[in-house]
Amino acid sequence: MTSELPEMRASDSERERVAERLRDAVAEGRLDMDEFEQRLDAAYRARTHGELAPLVQDLPAPGAAAGPAVADPAAAAPARTNWRERIGVPATSRNAFAFWGGFSRRGSWTIGRGFNAVVLMAGGELDLREARFEAEETVITCVAVMGGVSVVVPPDLNVEVTGIGLMGGFAEEGTVDRAPAPDAPRVVVRGLAVMGGVAVERKRTRAEKQRLKTERAERLRLEKEQAREEKEQARLEKRLRKELD
Repeated sequence: MTSELPEMRASDSERERVAERLRDAVAEGRLDMDEFEQRLDAAYRARTHGELAPLVQDLPAPGAAAGPAVADPAAAAPARTNWRERIGVPATSRNAFAFWGGFSRRGSWTIGRGFNAVVLMAGGELDLREARFEAEETVITCVAVMGGVSVVVPPDLNVEVTGIGLMGGFAEEGTVDRAPAPDAPRVVVRGLAVMGGVAVERKRTRAEKQRLKTERAERLRLEKEQAREEKEQARLEKRLRKELD
């Protein structure tokens, strides 16, 4: 498909490629859900290249030809985390301490093979969802006294939680909805909680949550469209039977 032929009739595969571009854009945060739904509806109703082109002309398409064509849709399919690229990086942090306050490590920071987190009447957060790792095995030692430490990990990370709680406890939260990736690093969370707690929680990244939300919205749209088509087919069949009678 090319923008030089705006009056050329669009095919079903071309409309689907534009739809894939829109799904990628909403998953990346380039479009909000309302704009995504409006553009997606317009894409499936478009009859010509000229109607498709404006829907994606403000969206990036690395390696694609001019116009709203996209790369192979299979390339846009969500892939598992490439853990090998996130292991073996020099550590940016090995310790964290908070007293009557708090600390936070999140984003693309690099955790050392050994990490100590200590809180005294305070709180701390270690978010490993986008973190890099100095080694294939990481040991996080947490000491929480009248405070708490939250460790957030992605669903496919290998995690082992141990520790001792005195009027406190260690807990692993969140549903493990898929097996740990074979190439993911191993993380051991251990330590002591005294009148405090250490919680390890599995959470998806914001981008993955948005992708799943988009997929659910698309499934609902397809189900509604199918229901409309079935209703219309039933109406036509009823009309045909009436004419034959």
